[in-house]
Amino acid sequence: MSRELENTGFICQNCGKEVLPLTDGSYRNHCPFCLYSLHVDIIPGDRASDCGGIMKPIKIIYNSKKGYQIVHQCQKCGFERNNKINEDIRQPDSINAITEIMRNSAK
Repeated sequence: MSRELENTGFICQNCGKEVLPLTDGSYRNHCPFCLYSLHVDIIPGDRASDCGGIMKPIKIIYNSKKGYQIVHQCQKCGFERNNKINEDIRQPDSINAITEIMRNSAK
């Protein structure tokens, strides 16, 4: 499957908002509003996972090569994956949601 076909918009299964595809050649893998994701990939972008569980953003980490990342945990199977925080100009990741995750994970 081509990268163009895989990078599609979607309706967030957590908050119900419309999420637009990215324009920078990367994959949109989480909602920029609530930061939730779906467990649909085995390898980022492959859409090969059969789980389909909702992935909750549980903390924010810093990676010296990739910058700030959201750690998502699947609420169905427990799988964890890190995803880069996105600064797409059309729909950047919500700074309020990021701050809330940081505040909650520090408790």
